[in-house]
Amino acid sequence: MNRLVNIFALGLLFMYSCESFPQASESEKEIQQPNILWLIAEDMSPYLAAFGDSTIRTPNIDRLAAEGVRYTQVYSPSGVCAPSRAALATGMYPSSIGANHMRTNSFTEVTGLPPYEAVPPAEVKMFNEWLRQQGYFCTNNSKEDYQFKAPLTAWDENGPFAHWRNRNSNQAFFSVFSFMTTHESGLFEPYGMLKNEKRLYQAGDTTYQLGHPYAKTPEAETPIHIASDTIFPIPPYLPDNEVVRRDLWKMYNNIAEMDKQIGAILDQLEEDGLLETTFIFFFADHGGPLPRQKRLIYDSGLRVPMIIRYPDKKFAGSIDEQLISFVDFAPTVLKLADVSIPGYMQGQTFIDNDKSERKYIHAAADRFDAFTDVIRAVRDNRFKYIRNYRPDQGYYLPVSFRERIPTMAELLRLKDEGELNETQSLWFRDKKEPEELYDCINDPHELNNLAASPEYKEKLEELSKEMDRWLEEISDNPGKEERDLISELWKGATEQPQTADPEYNVEGGRLHIRCKTDGASIAYKLKSSESGPWKIYKDPIEVLPGTDIEIKAHRIGYLSSNTLTFSQK
Repeated sequence: MNRLVNIFALGLLFMYSCESFPQASESEKEIQQPNILWLIAEDMSPYLAAFGDSTIRTPNIDRLAAEGVRYTQVYSPSGVCAPSRAALATGMYPSSIGANHMRTNSFTEVTGLPPYEAVPPAEVKMFNEWLRQQGYFCTNNSKEDYQFKAPLTAWDENGPFAHWRNRNSNQAFFSVFSFMTTHESGLFEPYGMLKNEKRLYQAGDTTYQLGHPYAKTPEAETPIHIASDTIFPIPPYLPDNEVVRRDLWKMYNNIAEMDKQIGAILDQLEEDGLLETTFIFFFADHGGPLPRQKRLIYDSGLRVPMIIRYPDKKFAGSIDEQLISFVDFAPTVLKLADVSIPGYMQGQTFIDNDKSERKYIHAAADRFDAFTDVIRAVRDNRFKYIRNYRPDQGYYLPVSFRERIPTMAELLRLKDEGELNETQSLWFRDKKEPEELYDCINDPHELNNLAASPEYKEKLEELSKEMDRWLEEISDNPGKEERDLISELWKGATEQPQTADPEYNVEGGRLHIRCKTDGASIAYKLKSSESGPWKIYKDPIEVLPGTDIEIKAHRIGYLSSNTLTFSQK
């Protein structure tokens, strides 16, 4: 779709460096900066009426679709949350910054590896830090999971009570709300979630008592939104029996409950008179929660629904079929906010009048918890090419968390008893094809491998060549052992590097702060109980007698510096 235009024209062009940020006048901010709201569902394929699946009613998401743009070809770069969220946070592919293994800080007893974090190049920031530099109030409620610890400079508020309502009057905001309701663990038995959605909507009320999202008592069960005997669309790679149908019922019921939570957020936005000055993004962090969906790089694991409601309902009810990758989100939001896009970002904007539409999306699969594989994929608007770097290893990985899903246990039982049909058995083959090629339009579940077909030789060669180009461009070496990756990230050290302590001095009544660690962000705040969020240091700070200032530095992927205190007598 070529008729989407950039709502807010670019003002001045700014040059980025590791140590400097673009500035805008207060009057420009008031006039030009829109609010931006992200509503992120966990683990969800396009199981929505707006995308062709009318199994469950989702009136709030339907309203967004009617008043916004439906994007039908949006893909995460991984079939699991943490690598995908790393791409959202940085605008970079996970396998280019060491964020491709799920999880980098867990299962160390099994892998024998030390816990570590992704380490992007020094100039890389979480993109919301660039927004904060432009005066945005940035909040995250409340999932992070970026494969690295967020610096103090990333958010004004970060936690279960983070909310745009806590900002200064008329301050533009970027707010993120994540909805755990649709997460894979929502299929575990006994089924039920604490009615804790209230945590998403608090504005500074920290007296609210939080609970674990998944309760195991009948009185805490999720409200019922759909009859258990509903006829569910069952993908061909899953058996049609009572166990699978119950998991599908839970999945759709969770989606309906999540829709109620979406509605509560939208109601607050409307109550505050902000609906028509806010870009609302609704999307999922990767594909669905069922077996052969999450963690895989078939479309079932990568393709997500996305709706953007523009201010004043621009382009209401339209559909955009361009290919979009998660690496495109960061530059797109910066563009909307009138912030120059740093050159290191590997994505591209997708709502510009002069945008260059993407021809391919890319994805990777490596370690998941205790089990490692090495797979890369590239897809155009019809075909997907997959390269398996460990063809002698089977497809299925016995991830213990996934095996808590009743459908997964049922698949394993039927496999052991020889009762799976040919399609359902594909995932359990002992070896993989070195290459796979699928026609994703005529074979949406990616079951019929065309890689050996002479008819598709040219397409296979085209996509294979594109994969080679992409791997070289982002410096992704799929054959690299994870231990060697860690050594590279740590520049040969045996321990995670630490950000150097900031150094400071006072000249002319102003506090000057610097850090020797290349790319480190410096945070500071007044040392008092009512000092507000950590601020980003960019210019010398005027200090008055009796002033106490806390200072801390952090480069992404490094340990934070120690916290220092400056006192002006």
